[in-house]
Amino acid sequence: MNNIPLDKCADKGIVVFNTPGANANGVKELVLCGMLLASRDIIGGNQWVADNKEDENINKTMEKAKKKFAGNEIKGKKLGVIGLGAIGRLVANMGVSMGMEVYGTDPFISVEGALSLKREVHLVKTREEIFKECDFITVHTPLLDDTREMINKDSIEMMKDGVVILNFARDLLVCDDDMAEALKSGKVKKYVTDFPNAKTANMDGVIATPHLGASTEESEDNCAVMAVQEIMNFVENGNIINSVNYPKCDLGICDKEARITVCHKNVPNMIGQLTSVVAAEKINVSDMVDKSKGDYAYAIIDLDAPATEHLIQKLENVDGVIKVRVVK
Repeated sequence: MNNIPLDKCADKGIVVFNTPGANANGVKELVLCGMLLASRDIIGGNQWVADNKEDENINKTMEKAKKKFAGNEIKGKKLGVIGLGAIGRLVANMGVSMGMEVYGTDPFISVEGALSLKREVHLVKTREEIFKECDFITVHTPLLDDTREMINKDSIEMMKDGVVILNFARDLLVCDDDMAEALKSGKVKKYVTDFPNAKTANMDGVIATPHLGASTEESEDNCAVMAVQEIMNFVENGNIINSVNYPKCDLGICDKEARITVCHKNVPNMIGQLTSVVAAEKINVSDMVDKSKGDYAYAIIDLDAPATEHLIQKLENVDGVIKVRVVK
């Protein structure tokens, strides 16, 4: 979504969808991989084998060399999950299954989301509690003003010495300069990220992958199927599910005479103006839903009579209306 001008699209009535959760399992499994790579020096051990592959006695020399790559198990360690959306919940539940003591926080967690967590997951109110308690901290939040560089000098100071931080969500959730200092001092044992940049790619103590979180055949198939279903629902019924620039707005399948949708600015008295225009045409509104998201809103209106061209023109002329579409 970072590559799409969402506001410009919204200004033109272009609804932009995403596919949350479709790649959740792929990311979850990569988070597990990241924890194991940070705990056991698998990368170093693999490189040792590559460097010594010509050694005819490698099966013997490796027994002396392997002590350099000794690590720790993740069972019994404390895992903190910041953000309990589709991915974060799977990560939290996975941690429990791996024998970890799991803490999670998310101020926006839904009832459905909370119920999908295993009962062993400790829900805490603030991420500061996770910073202070956990051996592994993994972030799964969107990039907001409140989350931008939330992993920084101040938050790192709260953490245990030798903490492992994992970032498979957004590059800018972590302050690179502060992370470099923490790795250098040993405060942070490893920083595992799926978003390498010119700074992190050159840092000692960083384990980086080239944005592989959703790079599985299964995730790509899931995303494709979900995207098609969302677009079909929008085109055929006018419903919006999982949009990033317009609100969720769902009136099901239309069983009335007609259905129109209206993209509009989120301003006062818009619903009243829309219904007044319809009433002036002597057409009854049989059902309606109007939802807002930030500066934009979206209405689905079912009618008991066909939507005439004159009605559509009058709706388009209402100040604040961006786009009117006849669905049926």
